[in-house]
Amino acid sequence: MIVSQQDFSALDAENLVRDRRAFFRTGATHSYRWRVAQLRALRAMLITHGHEFEHTLLADVGKGATEAQLTEISFTVGEIDHTLRHLRRWLRPRRVAAPVSLAPARARIIREPLGVALIIGPWNYPLQLLLVPLLGALAAGNTAVVKPSEMAPATSALLARLVPRFLDARAVSIVEGAVPETTALLAQRFDHIFYTGNAVVGRIVARAAAEYLTPTTLELGGKSPVFIDESANLRDVARRLIWGKMTNAGQTCVAPDYVLASPKTAALLLPELGAAITEMYGLDPAASPDYGRIVNRHHFDRLGALLSGQSPQIGGESSAESLYVAPTVINGADPESAVMAEEIFGPILPIVHVAGAEEAIEFINAREKPLALYLFSESARVRRHFLRRTSSGGVGVGIPIAHLTVPGLPFGGVGQSGHGAYHGEASITTFSHEKSVLIKGTRPDTLRLIYPPYTLERKRLIAAVMLRGRRGDTL
Repeated sequence: MIVSQQDFSALDAENLVRDRRAFFRTGATHSYRWRVAQLRALRAMLITHGHEFEHTLLADVGKGATEAQLTEISFTVGEIDHTLRHLRRWLRPRRVAAPVSLAPARARIIREPLGVALIIGPWNYPLQLLLVPLLGALAAGNTAVVKPSEMAPATSALLARLVPRFLDARAVSIVEGAVPETTALLAQRFDHIFYTGNAVVGRIVARAAAEYLTPTTLELGGKSPVFIDESANLRDVARRLIWGKMTNAGQTCVAPDYVLASPKTAALLLPELGAAITEMYGLDPAASPDYGRIVNRHHFDRLGALLSGQSPQIGGESSAESLYVAPTVINGADPESAVMAEEIFGPILPIVHVAGAEEAIEFINAREKPLALYLFSESARVRRHFLRRTSSGGVGVGIPIAHLTVPGLPFGGVGQSGHGAYHGEASITTFSHEKSVLIKGTRPDTLRLIYPPYTLERKRLIAAVMLRGRRGDTL
Protein backbone atom coordinates (compact mmCIF):
# COMPACT_ATOMS: atom_id res chain seq x y z
CA MET A 1 0.00 0.00 0.00
CA ILE A 2 1.34 3.44 -0.97
CA VAL A 3 0.32 6.58 0.87
CA SER A 4 1.11 9.90 -0.81
CA GLN A 5 2.14 12.89 1.24
CA GLN A 6 -0.53 15.00 -0.42
CA ASP A 7 -3.37 15.74 2.00
CA PHE A 8 -2.15 13.08 4.45
CA SER A 9 -4.03 13.76 7.67
CA ALA A 10 -4.23 12.40 11.18
CA LEU A 11 -7.35 10.51 10.11
CA ASP A 12 -5.40 8.92 7.25
CA ALA A 13 -2.71 7.86 9.69
CA GLU A 14 -5.31 6.44 12.07
CA ASN A 15 -6.96 4.43 9.29
CA LEU A 16 -3.61 3.22 8.07
CA VAL A 17 -2.62 1.85 11.46
CA ARG A 18 -6.11 0.42 12.02
CA ASP A 19 -5.92 -1.57 8.78
CA ARG A 20 -2.46 -2.92 9.55
CA ARG A 21 -3.65 -3.91 13.03
CA ALA A 22 -6.75 -5.60 11.64
CA PHE A 23 -4.61 -7.74 9.36
CA PHE A 24 -2.23 -8.55 12.19
CA ARG A 25 -5.15 -9.80 14.28
CA THR A 26 -6.09 -12.32 11.61
CA GLY A 27 -2.99 -14.24 12.69
CA ALA A 28 -1.67 -14.50 9.13
CA THR A 29 1.65 -12.88 9.99
CA HIS A 30 2.32 -15.42 12.75
CA SER A 31 2.88 -18.10 10.13
CA TYR A 32 6.49 -19.11 9.55
CA ARG A 33 5.66 -19.58 5.87
CA TRP A 34 4.31 -16.02 5.59
CA ARG A 35 7.40 -14.57 7.24
CA VAL A 36 9.77 -16.45 4.95
CA ALA A 37 7.74 -15.42 1.90
CA GLN A 38 8.07 -11.74 2.84
CA LEU A 39 11.83 -12.00 3.32
CA ARG A 40 12.29 -13.78 0.01
CA ALA A 41 10.13 -11.17 -1.73
CA LEU A 42 12.19 -8.37 -0.19
CA ARG A 43 15.34 -10.08 -1.41
CA ALA A 44 13.90 -10.45 -4.90
CA MET A 45 13.04 -6.75 -4.97
CA LEU A 46 16.63 -5.78 -4.17
CA ILE A 47 18.16 -8.20 -6.66
CA THR A 48 15.72 -7.46 -9.48
CA HIS A 49 15.84 -3.69 -9.10
CA GLY A 50 19.38 -3.30 -7.78
CA HIS A 51 20.47 -1.06 -10.64
CA GLU A 52 17.51 1.25 -10.09
CA PHE A 53 18.44 1.59 -6.43
CA GLU A 54 22.02 2.34 -7.47
CA HIS A 55 20.71 5.25 -9.54
CA THR A 56 18.48 6.62 -6.76
CA LEU A 57 21.30 6.41 -4.22
CA LEU A 58 23.57 8.31 -6.57
CA ALA A 59 20.90 10.96 -7.07
CA ASP A 60 20.07 11.27 -3.36
CA VAL A 61 23.45 11.07 -1.64
CA GLY A 62 26.05 10.95 -4.41
CA LYS A 63 26.86 7.32 -3.68
CA GLY A 64 28.68 5.41 -6.41
CA ALA A 65 27.40 2.06 -7.65
CA THR A 66 30.02 -0.07 -5.88
CA GLU A 67 29.54 1.70 -2.57
CA ALA A 68 25.76 1.44 -2.99
CA GLN A 69 26.08 -2.31 -3.40
CA LEU A 70 28.53 -2.77 -0.54
CA THR A 71 26.83 -0.58 2.05
CA GLU A 72 23.17 -0.73 1.07
CA ILE A 73 21.92 -3.35 -1.39
CA SER A 74 24.22 -6.34 -0.85
CA PHE A 75 24.43 -5.51 2.85
CA THR A 76 20.64 -5.85 3.17
CA VAL A 77 20.55 -9.00 1.05
CA GLY A 78 23.17 -10.49 3.38
CA GLU A 79 21.01 -9.70 6.41
CA ILE A 80 18.03 -11.36 4.72
CA ASP A 81 20.05 -14.47 3.89
CA HIS A 82 21.37 -14.73 7.44
CA THR A 83 17.85 -14.39 8.83
CA LEU A 84 16.43 -17.01 6.45
CA ARG A 85 19.14 -19.48 7.49
CA HIS A 86 18.46 -19.11 11.20
CA LEU A 87 14.86 -17.93 11.59
CA ARG A 88 13.31 -21.30 12.38
CA ARG A 89 15.78 -21.86 15.21
CA TRP A 90 15.35 -18.32 16.54
CA LEU A 91 11.58 -18.78 16.73
CA ARG A 92 11.65 -22.09 18.62
CA PRO A 93 10.36 -21.92 22.22
CA ARG A 94 13.25 -21.97 24.69
CA ARG A 95 12.99 -24.28 27.66
CA VAL A 96 14.08 -23.03 31.04
CA ALA A 97 14.40 -24.93 34.30
CA ALA A 98 11.53 -24.79 36.77
CA PRO A 99 12.37 -24.71 40.49
CA VAL A 100 12.06 -27.94 42.46
CA SER A 101 9.34 -26.33 44.58
CA LEU A 102 7.02 -26.42 41.53
CA ALA A 103 7.86 -29.95 40.38
CA PRO A 104 6.58 -31.49 38.24
CA ALA A 105 6.36 -28.47 35.91
CA ARG A 106 7.66 -27.20 32.57
CA ALA A 107 8.72 -23.64 31.78
CA ARG A 108 9.49 -22.06 28.43
CA ILE A 109 9.81 -18.74 26.63
CA ILE A 110 7.79 -18.10 23.48
CA ARG A 111 8.59 -15.27 21.10
CA GLU A 112 5.42 -13.62 19.82
CA PRO A 113 5.13 -10.64 17.44
CA LEU A 114 4.29 -7.29 18.97
CA GLY A 115 1.77 -6.05 16.39
CA VAL A 116 2.18 -2.93 14.26
CA ALA A 117 5.63 -1.35 14.00
CA LEU A 118 6.48 2.16 12.83
CA ILE A 119 9.89 2.35 11.13
CA ILE A 120 11.32 5.82 10.42
CA GLY A 121 14.41 5.80 8.22
CA PRO A 122 17.25 8.32 7.77
CA TRP A 123 18.69 9.89 4.63
CA ASN A 124 22.34 8.84 4.83
CA TYR A 125 21.70 5.14 4.14
CA PRO A 126 18.11 5.47 2.96
CA LEU A 127 17.77 1.87 1.82
CA GLN A 128 19.75 -0.22 4.30
CA LEU A 129 18.72 1.64 7.44
CA LEU A 130 15.06 1.37 6.47
CA LEU A 131 14.89 -2.18 5.13
CA VAL A 132 17.04 -3.98 7.70
CA PRO A 133 14.68 -2.94 10.53
CA LEU A 134 11.73 -3.81 8.28
CA LEU A 135 13.02 -7.31 7.57
CA GLY A 136 13.43 -7.79 11.32
CA ALA A 137 9.85 -6.68 11.95
CA LEU A 138 8.50 -9.00 9.25
CA ALA A 139 10.65 -11.94 10.35
CA ALA A 140 9.27 -11.50 13.86
CA GLY A 141 5.72 -11.63 12.45
CA ASN A 142 4.65 -8.00 12.61
CA THR A 143 2.96 -5.61 10.23
CA ALA A 144 4.64 -2.27 9.59
CA VAL A 145 4.19 1.33 8.54
CA VAL A 146 7.40 2.53 6.93
CA LYS A 147 8.44 6.18 6.61
CA PRO A 148 11.42 6.77 4.27
CA SER A 149 13.38 9.99 4.57
CA GLU A 150 12.13 12.92 2.52
CA MET A 151 15.77 13.97 2.16
CA ALA A 152 16.34 10.96 -0.10
CA PRO A 153 13.35 11.52 -2.40
CA ALA A 154 14.40 9.30 -5.30
CA THR A 155 14.95 6.27 -3.08
CA SER A 156 11.73 7.02 -1.19
CA ALA A 157 9.73 7.17 -4.43
CA LEU A 158 11.23 3.93 -5.72
CA LEU A 159 10.44 2.14 -2.46
CA ALA A 160 6.89 3.47 -2.57
CA ARG A 161 6.52 2.04 -6.08
CA LEU A 162 8.17 -1.33 -5.52
CA VAL A 163 7.31 -2.40 -1.99
CA PRO A 164 3.57 -2.93 -2.67
CA ARG A 165 4.49 -5.04 -5.72
CA PHE A 166 6.70 -7.39 -3.70
CA LEU A 167 5.48 -7.39 -0.11
CA ASP A 168 2.04 -8.14 1.32
CA ALA A 169 0.24 -4.79 0.97
CA ARG A 170 -2.09 -5.75 3.82
CA ALA A 171 0.91 -5.83 6.13
CA VAL A 172 3.31 -3.13 4.91
CA SER A 173 2.57 0.50 4.04
CA ILE A 174 4.99 3.11 2.75
CA VAL A 175 4.23 6.69 3.77
CA GLU A 176 6.15 9.36 1.91
CA GLY A 177 6.42 12.90 3.18
CA ALA A 178 8.21 15.07 5.71
CA VAL A 179 7.52 16.50 9.16
CA PRO A 180 3.68 16.74 8.90
CA GLU A 181 3.37 13.11 7.83
CA THR A 182 5.79 11.90 10.51
CA THR A 183 3.95 13.95 13.13
CA ALA A 184 0.61 12.43 12.09
CA LEU A 185 2.06 8.94 12.36
CA LEU A 186 3.66 9.57 15.76
CA ALA A 187 0.26 10.59 17.11
CA GLN A 188 -0.99 7.02 16.58
CA ARG A 189 -0.63 4.02 18.87
CA PHE A 190 1.96 1.58 17.59
CA ASP A 191 3.33 -1.52 19.25
CA HIS A 192 6.94 -0.55 18.54
CA ILE A 193 8.64 2.49 17.05
CA PHE A 194 12.04 2.13 15.40
CA TYR A 195 13.79 5.41 14.63
CA THR A 196 17.20 6.02 13.10
CA GLY A 197 18.48 9.58 13.05
CA ASN A 198 19.68 12.31 15.37
CA ALA A 199 19.13 12.80 19.09
CA VAL A 200 16.99 15.92 18.65
CA VAL A 201 14.32 14.05 16.70
CA GLY A 202 14.94 10.99 18.85
CA ARG A 203 13.63 12.92 21.85
CA ILE A 204 10.52 13.92 19.88
CA VAL A 205 9.93 10.27 19.00
CA ALA A 206 10.43 9.19 22.60
CA ARG A 207 7.96 11.80 23.87
CA ALA A 208 5.35 10.70 21.34
CA ALA A 209 5.88 7.05 22.23
CA ALA A 210 5.47 7.81 25.93
CA GLU A 211 1.83 8.82 25.31
CA TYR A 212 0.97 5.16 24.71
CA LEU A 213 3.92 3.62 26.60
CA THR A 214 5.12 2.32 23.24
CA PRO A 215 8.54 0.65 23.31
CA THR A 216 11.14 2.26 21.08
CA THR A 217 14.43 1.49 19.44
CA LEU A 218 16.40 4.69 18.94
CA GLU A 219 19.46 4.42 16.73
CA LEU A 220 21.11 7.81 17.16
CA GLY A 221 24.75 8.78 16.89
CA GLY A 222 27.42 10.82 18.58
CA LYS A 223 31.12 11.49 18.33
CA SER A 224 32.76 8.10 17.87
CA PRO A 225 36.41 8.37 18.99
CA VAL A 226 39.52 6.62 17.71
CA PHE A 227 42.59 6.00 19.85
CA ILE A 228 45.91 5.28 18.13
CA ASP A 229 49.15 4.59 19.96
CA GLU A 230 52.75 4.22 18.87
CA SER A 231 52.54 0.41 18.66
CA ALA A 232 50.13 0.49 15.70
CA ASN A 233 51.20 0.08 12.07
CA LEU A 234 50.35 3.60 10.96
CA ARG A 235 50.27 2.85 7.23
CA ASP A 236 47.59 0.20 7.71
CA VAL A 237 45.81 2.35 10.30
CA ALA A 238 45.65 5.28 7.88
CA ARG A 239 44.11 3.18 5.11
CA ARG A 240 41.45 1.75 7.39
CA LEU A 241 40.79 5.09 9.02
CA ILE A 242 40.32 6.91 5.71
CA TRP A 243 38.11 4.12 4.39
CA GLY A 244 35.92 4.21 7.49
CA LYS A 245 35.79 7.98 7.71
CA MET A 246 35.30 8.85 4.03
CA THR A 247 32.74 6.17 3.14
CA ASN A 248 29.56 8.06 2.15
CA ALA A 249 31.61 11.26 2.53
CA GLY A 250 31.66 10.75 6.29
CA GLN A 251 27.87 10.73 6.53
CA THR A 252 27.78 7.52 8.55
CA CYS A 253 26.53 7.26 12.12
CA VAL A 254 29.47 5.04 13.14
CA ALA A 255 32.13 6.88 11.15
CA PRO A 256 35.28 7.71 13.13
CA ASP A 257 34.51 11.22 14.36
CA TYR A 258 37.88 12.24 15.82
CA VAL A 259 41.28 10.76 16.65
CA LEU A 260 43.06 10.77 19.99
CA ALA A 261 46.84 10.38 19.65
CA SER A 262 50.07 11.71 21.05
CA PRO A 263 51.69 14.62 19.16
CA LYS A 264 54.44 12.26 17.99
CA THR A 265 51.99 9.62 16.73
CA ALA A 266 49.87 12.32 15.05
CA ALA A 267 52.90 13.73 13.23
CA LEU A 268 53.80 10.28 11.90
CA LEU A 269 50.19 9.54 11.00
CA LEU A 270 49.55 12.68 8.93
CA PRO A 271 51.60 11.76 5.84
CA GLU A 272 50.13 8.26 5.91
CA LEU A 273 46.61 9.73 5.94
CA GLY A 274 47.48 11.91 2.96
CA ALA A 275 48.90 8.92 1.10
CA ALA A 276 45.79 6.85 1.86
CA ILE A 277 43.50 9.60 0.51
CA THR A 278 45.51 9.79 -2.70
CA GLU A 279 45.58 6.00 -3.02
CA MET A 280 41.80 5.72 -2.70
CA TYR A 281 40.53 8.91 -4.34
CA GLY A 282 43.41 10.22 -6.43
CA LEU A 283 45.11 13.59 -6.33
CA ASP A 284 41.75 15.29 -6.90
CA PRO A 285 39.02 13.51 -4.87
CA ALA A 286 36.43 15.79 -6.47
CA ALA A 287 37.00 13.91 -9.72
CA SER A 288 36.81 10.46 -8.14
CA PRO A 289 33.67 8.43 -8.94
CA ASP A 290 34.11 6.72 -5.57
CA TYR A 291 33.96 9.83 -3.41
CA GLY A 292 30.52 11.02 -2.31
CA ARG A 293 28.89 14.40 -1.83
CA ILE A 294 27.14 16.16 1.04
CA VAL A 295 23.40 15.51 1.00
CA ASN A 296 22.21 19.13 0.73
CA ARG A 297 23.15 22.78 1.14
CA HIS A 298 22.09 22.92 4.77
CA HIS A 299 24.57 20.21 5.77
CA PHE A 300 27.22 21.67 3.46
CA ASP A 301 26.92 25.03 5.24
CA ARG A 302 26.96 23.29 8.63
CA LEU A 303 30.27 21.62 7.78
CA GLY A 304 31.63 24.94 6.53
CA ALA A 305 30.81 26.49 9.89
CA LEU A 306 32.67 23.69 11.67
CA LEU A 307 35.75 24.39 9.55
CA SER A 308 35.63 28.11 10.16
CA GLY A 309 38.78 29.25 11.96
CA GLN A 310 40.50 25.88 11.48
CA SER A 311 43.79 25.29 9.67
CA PRO A 312 43.54 21.87 8.01
CA GLN A 313 46.79 20.01 7.36
CA ILE A 314 45.05 17.99 4.65
CA GLY A 315 42.15 19.09 2.44
CA GLY A 316 39.75 21.82 3.46
CA GLU A 317 38.59 22.62 -0.09
CA SER A 318 34.89 22.71 -0.89
CA SER A 319 32.38 23.59 -3.59
CA ALA A 320 28.87 24.72 -2.77
CA GLU A 321 27.78 24.15 -6.35
CA SER A 322 28.61 20.44 -6.29
CA LEU A 323 28.18 20.00 -2.49
CA TYR A 324 31.77 18.77 -2.35
CA VAL A 325 33.87 18.83 0.81
CA ALA A 326 37.37 17.41 0.41
CA PRO A 327 38.76 14.75 2.73
CA THR A 328 40.03 16.98 5.51
CA VAL A 329 42.33 16.40 8.47
CA ILE A 330 42.90 18.89 11.31
CA ASN A 331 45.92 18.19 13.50
CA GLY A 332 45.98 19.40 17.08
CA ALA A 333 42.29 20.29 17.16
CA ASP A 334 41.12 22.32 20.16
CA PRO A 335 38.81 20.13 22.31
CA GLU A 336 36.68 23.23 22.92
CA SER A 337 36.30 24.17 19.24
CA ALA A 338 33.06 23.87 17.28
CA VAL A 339 34.31 20.86 15.34
CA MET A 340 34.59 18.96 18.64
CA ALA A 341 31.25 20.13 20.03
CA GLU A 342 28.91 18.06 17.85
CA GLU A 343 28.88 14.99 15.65
CA ILE A 344 30.63 16.01 12.43
CA PHE A 345 28.79 13.74 9.99
CA GLY A 346 31.06 14.70 7.15
CA PRO A 347 34.58 14.11 5.76
CA ILE A 348 36.41 16.13 8.43
CA LEU A 349 38.78 14.30 10.80
CA PRO A 350 40.14 16.24 13.80
CA ILE A 351 43.14 14.85 15.68
CA VAL A 352 43.22 15.78 19.36
CA HIS A 353 46.52 15.42 21.15
CA VAL A 354 46.68 13.35 24.33
CA ALA A 355 49.63 12.05 26.33
CA GLY A 356 48.57 8.41 26.04
CA ALA A 357 45.90 5.80 26.70
CA GLU A 358 45.03 7.02 30.21
CA GLU A 359 44.34 10.57 29.07
CA ALA A 360 42.39 9.26 26.08
CA ILE A 361 40.16 7.16 28.34
CA GLU A 362 39.55 10.16 30.59
CA PHE A 363 38.74 12.30 27.53
CA ILE A 364 36.20 9.79 26.26
CA ASN A 365 34.60 9.21 29.66
CA ALA A 366 34.14 12.94 30.21
CA ARG A 367 31.77 13.05 27.23
CA GLU A 368 28.53 11.37 26.20
CA LYS A 369 28.75 7.66 25.46
CA PRO A 370 29.43 7.22 21.73
CA LEU A 371 27.76 4.86 19.28
CA ALA A 372 31.14 3.32 18.46
CA LEU A 373 34.71 3.40 19.71
CA TYR A 374 37.76 2.39 17.67
CA LEU A 375 41.12 1.30 18.93
CA PHE A 376 44.43 0.81 17.11
CA SER A 377 46.99 -0.66 19.47
CA GLU A 378 49.02 -3.85 19.53
CA SER A 379 49.09 -3.77 23.34
CA ALA A 380 46.77 -6.32 24.97
CA ARG A 381 46.87 -4.26 28.17
CA VAL A 382 45.73 -1.10 26.37
CA ARG A 383 42.91 -3.02 24.68
CA ARG A 384 41.74 -4.44 28.00
CA HIS A 385 41.74 -1.00 29.59
CA PHE A 386 39.57 0.50 26.85
CA LEU A 387 37.13 -2.41 26.84
CA ARG A 388 36.73 -2.37 30.62
CA ARG A 389 36.82 1.34 31.37
CA THR A 390 34.87 2.93 28.52
CA SER A 391 31.25 2.53 27.44
CA SER A 392 30.04 2.68 23.85
CA GLY A 393 27.45 1.06 21.62
CA GLY A 394 30.13 -1.05 19.94
CA VAL A 395 33.90 -1.37 19.67
CA GLY A 396 36.13 -1.99 16.69
CA VAL A 397 39.68 -3.07 17.46
CA GLY A 398 41.89 -2.63 14.43
CA ILE A 399 39.03 -1.68 12.11
CA PRO A 400 36.30 0.98 12.01
CA ILE A 401 32.60 0.62 11.05
CA ALA A 402 32.91 -3.08 10.09
CA HIS A 403 31.23 -4.42 13.25
CA LEU A 404 27.92 -3.53 11.54
CA THR A 405 28.58 -6.23 8.95
CA VAL A 406 28.58 -9.08 11.49
CA PRO A 407 24.94 -10.25 11.69
CA GLY A 408 25.56 -12.02 15.00
CA LEU A 409 26.59 -8.78 16.70
CA PRO A 410 23.68 -6.66 18.00
CA PHE A 411 23.98 -3.11 16.72
CA GLY A 412 22.78 -0.24 18.87
CA GLY A 413 23.76 2.64 21.09
CA VAL A 414 23.96 3.38 24.78
CA GLY A 415 22.99 6.54 26.63
CA GLN A 416 22.72 9.52 24.28
CA SER A 417 23.76 7.39 21.31
CA GLY A 418 20.51 5.45 21.52
CA HIS A 419 18.95 2.38 23.04
CA GLY A 420 17.84 -0.98 21.76
CA ALA A 421 19.63 -3.09 19.17
CA TYR A 422 19.05 -5.01 15.97
CA HIS A 423 20.74 -7.13 13.25
CA GLY A 424 20.46 -10.91 13.17
CA GLU A 425 18.69 -12.48 16.11
CA ALA A 426 18.71 -9.14 17.94
CA SER A 427 16.15 -7.90 15.39
CA ILE A 428 13.82 -10.76 16.32
CA THR A 429 14.25 -9.91 20.00
CA THR A 430 13.54 -6.23 19.33
CA PHE A 431 10.30 -6.84 17.45
CA SER A 432 9.02 -9.66 19.67
CA HIS A 433 7.59 -10.12 23.12
CA GLU A 434 9.24 -12.92 25.02
CA LYS A 435 6.27 -14.53 26.70
CA SER A 436 6.88 -16.63 29.79
CA VAL A 437 4.89 -19.86 29.98
CA LEU A 438 4.65 -22.20 32.99
CA ILE A 439 2.80 -25.50 32.62
CA LYS A 440 1.90 -27.49 35.70
CA GLY A 441 -0.76 -30.12 35.85
CA THR A 442 -3.38 -30.16 38.60
CA ARG A 443 -2.60 -33.79 39.43
CA PRO A 444 -0.73 -34.57 41.55
CA ASP A 445 -1.36 -31.41 43.53
CA THR A 446 2.07 -31.04 45.06
CA LEU A 447 1.34 -27.41 45.91
CA ARG A 448 -0.88 -28.52 48.76
CA LEU A 449 2.34 -28.88 50.75
CA ILE A 450 2.73 -25.07 50.79
CA TYR A 451 -0.91 -24.15 51.42
CA PRO A 452 -1.86 -22.73 54.84
CA PRO A 453 -2.18 -23.51 57.67
CA TYR A 454 1.57 -23.50 58.24
CA THR A 455 2.09 -26.17 60.86
CA LEU A 456 5.53 -26.82 62.30
CA GLU A 457 5.95 -29.87 60.06
CA ARG A 458 4.92 -27.89 56.99
CA LYS A 459 7.28 -25.03 57.86
CA ARG A 460 10.17 -27.50 58.05
CA LEU A 461 9.22 -28.98 54.70
CA ILE A 462 9.00 -25.53 53.06
CA ALA A 463 12.39 -24.55 54.50
CA ALA A 464 13.97 -27.76 53.15
CA VAL A 465 12.50 -27.26 49.69
CA MET A 466 13.57 -23.61 49.56
CA LEU A 467 17.10 -24.53 50.68
CA ARG A 468 17.39 -27.01 47.81
CA GLY A 469 16.24 -24.30 45.43
CA ARG A 470 18.89 -21.87 46.68
CA ARG A 471 21.53 -24.55 46.08
CA GLY A 472 20.49 -24.63 42.44
CA ASP A 473 18.48 -27.85 42.48
CA THR A 474 15.94 -27.60 39.66
CA LEU A 475 13.95 -29.95 37.50
